[in-house]
Amino acid sequence: MGQLVLPAAGLVYLDTQVVIYTVEKHPVYGPLLLPLWQAVQAGSLDVACSDLAILEALIGPLRTKNQPLATYYDQFFAQLGVRMLPISVSILKDAARLRADKKLRTPDAIHASTAIAIGADMFLTNDRRLKSVPSLPVTVLSEI
Repeated sequence: MGQLVLPAAGLVYLDTQVVIYTVEKHPVYGPLLLPLWQAVQAGSLDVACSDLAILEALIGPLRTKNQPLATYYDQFFAQLGVRMLPISVSILKDAARLRADKKLRTPDAIHASTAIAIGADMFLTNDRRLKSVPSLPVTVLSEI
């Protein structure tokens, strides 16, 4: 596995998998993401994700009744440097267009349209299907 190349400055959009890898300290992707979190702490990068990530990330801990892990997710989403973005009507309309044109799943279309709306400099994911969205600056972790 290579090294994550980050923009020198700007806004990095996180797909939910990236949040999960970070919070749950994934053995491969967790260390790969360390430069991102160092840049966020240094103030050179900000990260953002849709409020949808809260729903997606909490499913596992709620299903297994793992309250400490659910609390770690709450802390992650509330930390400085992590911008949480609401799902607006315009995001939903753009997501519907992406879903129709690119045959994305609904959550992926919402994440993609949110990242496009905020002008993200990088979209971090592990979902190759999102590379089909031409205006989305996708970086797939498994391809690093």
